[in-house]
Amino acid sequence: MKDTITIRLPEKLQRELNTVVKAEKTSKSEIIRDAVARYVAVKRFQQLRKKVLPFAEAEGLITDEDIFKTIS
Repeated sequence: MKDTITIRLPEKLQRELNTVVKAEKTSKSEIIRDAVARYVAVKRFQQLRKKVLPFAEAEGLITDEDIFKTIS
């Protein structure tokens, strides 16, 4: 089931959103759904990273390069 959410945007952001809508030939709803989905994904990633970071550090996995070396 889809819910309807009402948001208020400052005028400048509304104008910028309208510009993107016209350029991308899409809807405000689609752009906002995409933005919220990306935001939620980033937040989930950050939460997960915060949980596993101590375990990774204990194993000496500090950088991306450390991880790539381990899985290669």
